Amino acid sequence: MKKILFTLFIIYGFGLNAQRTDYDWKKMDPKQRKEVINNLSPEERKALLTKFRNNMVMDNLDIDPSDKAEFTDIYNEYLESQKQIKSQFNSNFNPESLSDEEAKAKLQQSFEVGQKLLDNRKKYADKMQQVIPCQKVLKLFQSEGMMRDKMNERKPRGNGSNSSNALRPRQNP
Repeated sequence: MKKILFTLFIIYGFGLNAQRTDYDWKKMDPKQRKEVINNLSPEERKALLTKFRNNMVMDNLDIDPSDKAEFTDIYNEYLESQKQIKSQFNSNFNPESLSDEEAKAKLQQSFEVGQKLLDNRKKYADKMQQVIPCQKVLKLFQSEGMMRDKMNERKPRGNGSNSSNALRPRQNP
């Protein structure tokens, strides 16, 4: 019996070392961070990124420690709900290849999904205000927009063209 317990304890100890995620990220250089993240499974990577995002939001909003757990649950629920709504619209299409009817239907669908996103945002803003003041909810949505803008700046553009240039009138040389 003692041998079995000892063996299980050893295996458990190795399992803990293999699953070590309590790294001191601030003391690591970017190369080390990248190596650690690349060695994580997709599930572990997603969980780590969720943890980082939540910590960043909590710090940015200066959420009271007694409200952190409740707010985190609502915030994660909100993000998951937004993700589900966004998945209803497939944006991978070439508008120029659509017929007039297909383009109208796609445009209408984009309005409907946009309205669902807005309605969902209002619903969760009300839920969040039960935990944090409305000023912090507003700050959250403001920072969400800034993060989205930063992410879009980093995204490579397809076909070597800049989509924002497509809407600008061309100037003659």
